[in-house]
Amino acid sequence: MTTRRTKIWTTLLVAVVLSMGLLVLNSCKKAESEPAAPAAETAVQAAEETASEAAETIEQTTCPVMGGAINKELFVEYKGKKVYFCCAGCEEQFNKEPEKYIAKLPQFKQ
Repeated sequence: MTTRRTKIWTTLLVAVVLSMGLLVLNSCKKAESEPAAPAAETAVQAAEETASEAAETIEQTTCPVMGGAINKELFVEYKGKKVYFCCAGCEEQFNKEPEKYIAKLPQFKQ
């Protein structure tokens, strides 16, 4: 009888550990791509982004929340400057307390 209980508890423990692992891995997945915009709008947006990025001489390379490599498609504008993140979960954390992460961002050091 104890062997059966041990097997049940072991199975439950393995299931919980695997579930937690999946949650952790899923939290940093890349955001789904948005539908494509018409070509004219895309060209205008690309030109605006290029001009905006050229104006910033300091380039952010790491996520202020987790410290990983940034994804140029995941960003928010904060005080007129883009802040890039490695995953959508980091974007949410930043939005909760942006001032906590500002010191880590090169575009805000002047």
